Amino acid sequence: MAAEYGPGANLTMLVAADLTKVTDPAALGARLRALPGVATVTGPMPNAAGDAAVLVVEPSTAPADEETAELVGRVRAAVPDGALVTGAVATYADISDRLADRLWIVIGFVVALSVLLLTLLLRAPVVAVKAAAMNLLSVAAAFGVVTAVFQTDTGARLVGLPHGGTVTSWVPVLMFTVLFGLSMDYEVFLLSRVREDWLATGDARGSVIRGLTATGRVITSAAAIMVAVFVGFALDPDVTVKTLGLGMAVAVLIDATIVRMVLVPATMALIGRVNWWLPSWLDRVLPHIEGRPRPSAAEPEREPIHV
Repeated sequence: MAAEYGPGANLTMLVAADLTKVTDPAALGARLRALPGVATVTGPMPNAAGDAAVLVVEPSTAPADEETAELVGRVRAAVPDGALVTGAVATYADISDRLADRLWIVIGFVVALSVLLLTLLLRAPVVAVKAAAMNLLSVAAAFGVVTAVFQTDTGARLVGLPHGGTVTSWVPVLMFTVLFGLSMDYEVFLLSRVREDWLATGDARGSVIRGLTATGRVITSAAAIMVAVFVGFALDPDVTVKTLGLGMAVAVLIDATIVRMVLVPATMALIGRVNWWLPSWLDRVLPHIEGRPRPSAAEPEREPIHV
């Protein structure tokens, strides 16, 4: 369709005019044709009652181009009161704008809530903040891979697509929430074991080694299962499902190997006892949530490090 009729023929926008308020729809059509980025304007096409009309505006650019979204704004600015702009192009542009505006709210809420819950569970704000940062690193890597594969011709051909395109606007939001949850699951599993050893021995560096030794195989095995599941989604012919599957598979793979098995224990070993630093005022405020049986008399629980 793009080759024979122009890139804008795939999706058009509609201008619906109330003829009781828009007295000269032909002049409106002429005004829209003069806008930059408009290929053709069809109509006005009145209804049987003669009190409404529709004009079909075809952009000169492809639906996913940024110029097409900008054209929606120009068309809305050009139509008078009594006319509204709708259609697939306008709808997708509005959804993309709304999701782009709300994405940072979603990220901020999820990260803040995860830091709060980890601080309650582990009583270690440094570890909680570091865990959130590492999880964001996994998600960012997945976004980068999805962009490189699906928005470039070379990457798209690697997964069986004829050319690069765009990523569906709601995919980043869904990927972030799911991947952040999976990453936090692995993080809690690892850190809970490290904290248990720290409370029992007081050895900050050794507890990281022993905690990683105890949980590493389980975490990598669970991650391998999830990678296999997501690769199955990546083999689906639907582009959106393929995008989600590939992005999640890559993110889990990176998270369970580079992030969870290398970066997290390395940073914890480097900063040592600072991992378990807890301000005195916060220690008094936080409730005690035990993820393990309380130590016996022969194994007294270590107090948090106060400054």
